[in-house]
Amino acid sequence: METYIIVLLCLAAFFAGFVDAIVGGGGLIQTPIALVLLPNLAVSSIIGSLKIPAFSGTSFAANQYLKKVQMNWKLLSIMAITAFSAAFLGSNLLTLVSNDFMKPLLLVVLTLIAIYTFAKKNFGTHQEKNLSPKKQLLLAVVMSICIGFYDGFIGPGTGSFLVLGFVAILGFDFLHASANAKMVNLATNFGSICLFVLKGKIIWAIAIPMAVCNAFGGWMGAKLAIKKGNGFIRIFFLIVVVGTLIRFGYDVFFK
Repeated sequence: METYIIVLLCLAAFFAGFVDAIVGGGGLIQTPIALVLLPNLAVSSIIGSLKIPAFSGTSFAANQYLKKVQMNWKLLSIMAITAFSAAFLGSNLLTLVSNDFMKPLLLVVLTLIAIYTFAKKNFGTHQEKNLSPKKQLLLAVVMSICIGFYDGFIGPGTGSFLVLGFVAILGFDFLHASANAKMVNLATNFGSICLFVLKGKIIWAIAIPMAVCNAFGGWMGAKLAIKKGNGFIRIFFLIVVVGTLIRFGYDVFFK
């Protein structure tokens, strides 16, 4: 493989890790770039290989959040186990069928998310819901199944969907949502990695150097998010959602 391709992939991984640490959506950066730079490789091998840097960056970002943000470990443990299983099943399905039919639906969903987040100025700026433990657990499990399966089956934007779920469904503010989302995202990435390793789909020659760069980007992004707080994360979230809209819009209408 040409050296310049590895360099470009590592740059993409760094920026993906940086963005993903703040609001998720790093896959929207490194996935299309990898698909363009590696046209002769199977899509499942590319997606499988990118799960390694995604896991690496999320790990370093999660470590930064753990130092500053309080976590609900009981809830997170259940969500992580559920999300792991769902992602494993989603990745298995990815090796069997195409996922292109999901893009028009995602385009509509993301448009509604962007409009709602922009219109509701206090969305995610403070904790809003006082859910009972049972209701919170039920909603968290359903959310973990849906987003975990999505990550294994489609992938890009998972971190953003997790942040949105923690804010809109469980009532977290953006800072706590980003922190908790990282822990669940680790589980979804690990579930997919286990499946792709078993299937022999990971190309370690690109996965390892990208993992180092993604980890550094994740470390920097998390430190910036913690320092700047909810207002900054909300703006960044909107930017990433709009970027995701453009990406899926292009796929739906022009490809």
